[in-house]
Amino acid sequence: MAGVQTFLKRKDIEFSLHRYGVEALSAMAQGLFCSLLIGTIMGTLGSQLGIQILSDVAAFAKNTHVVGAAMAVAIGYALKAPAMVLFSLACVGAATNELGGAGGPLAVLFVVIVAAECGKAVSKETKVDILVTPFVTIFLGVALAGLCAPKIGWAATQVGAFVKWATVLQPFWMGILVSVVVGVALTLPISSAAICAAFELTGLAGGAAVAGCCAQMVGFAVMSFRENRWSGLVSQGLGTSMLQMGNIVKNPKIWIPPTLTAAITGPIATCLFRMEMNGPPISSGMGTCGLVGQIGVYTGWVNDIAAGSKAGIEAMDWMALILISFVLPALICWLLSLACRRAGWIKEGDLTLS
Repeated sequence: MAGVQTFLKRKDIEFSLHRYGVEALSAMAQGLFCSLLIGTIMGTLGSQLGIQILSDVAAFAKNTHVVGAAMAVAIGYALKAPAMVLFSLACVGAATNELGGAGGPLAVLFVVIVAAECGKAVSKETKVDILVTPFVTIFLGVALAGLCAPKIGWAATQVGAFVKWATVLQPFWMGILVSVVVGVALTLPISSAAICAAFELTGLAGGAAVAGCCAQMVGFAVMSFRENRWSGLVSQGLGTSMLQMGNIVKNPKIWIPPTLTAAITGPIATCLFRMEMNGPPISSGMGTCGLVGQIGVYTGWVNDIAAGSKAGIEAMDWMALILISFVLPALICWLLSLACRRAGWIKEGDLTLS
């Protein structure tokens, strides 16, 4: 047993929830961002501004094989895969994403982790490493994809479909649940974007997810303005609320205002405005980070108009997006934070970013 542990340590193979559920998952979201998401943004700009080259580039960036390869290489990088393993994972990711269908991202996460760790295990163990390592990585990865990817993709799609169905059936309660859960995931050191992408979270549920993420990001940015000023407003409001994770560990009560805000804005988005996010599913978990969530909602409008399910973009659409994304999170979270400060739950300096 000691020999196995020594081998795993030498190969930097670590079976842990943090490595697979945090580091690999977050890397997968980055891979999606650098392919599907940026391609979608380019495509939207190209079609709206009439710039053909942007549309042409977008088509390559959004290609199923390219997206799968990007996710796989990103995951391999997070797992500290050697060069030969890392390069071989591009093939594994491309095959898995195609075979996984709509639930491809979750299938890619599972299959690539296994392929990467197997590749790392054999890497540089033979004198013909240039043959053995890519052969093992690609063969095992693609074979596993053939066996598991369709089933994993189907399961992920069914979970996402259930959440979307339940949100349409019970927009109030599911609006609260989706908004709070996805918003909390965004602030935790895991990837809410990857979760939304894995389960194809779009539609009314996607709108609730956008609301929850905005509540956390804009909420923390506004409620901590007295401590962090403008730099904190920008870094949290357009960057990530994850910056507050260290302060949350010290005083969990600072998480009350943005989380309650998500519980309020979520059902407002689903019940009052019926706001949907029909762009790339990854956008549902991005919030105001680079305004990706808002671009995703706009992209969804454009897609719906092209499909004939939406007549046009109305003033109410813009008002709902602005209120849910910026105005309500800022106002509600600020008022709730004042109450928490007066109650002594939040003290001066509790929200200061180091």
